[in-house]
Amino acid sequence: MENHETAPVMSLKDWVVTMLITFIPMVGFVMLFVWGFSDSANPNKKNWARAALIMLAVTTVLYFIIFVLIFGTMMAAGGFEGL
Repeated sequence: MENHETAPVMSLKDWVVTMLITFIPMVGFVMLFVWGFSDSANPNKKNWARAALIMLAVTTVLYFIIFVLIFGTMMAAGGFEGL
């Protein structure tokens, strides 16, 4: 048999507070790392924080690629001649 770790269920209030903290600029970003890599964090919050960091990284890379493509297209078409 496998030894499964059981964690207390996070209440609705816990999730609302967690989400509100992540909405605060920079504080939320830092807290995602704290919750994601802390040994004392609730495993549910830990997994959620790691997933949020992965999604943030994917979104950032996609935005960067889109920006480079649009900027490169504008430069190639001469769209910034007046600058």
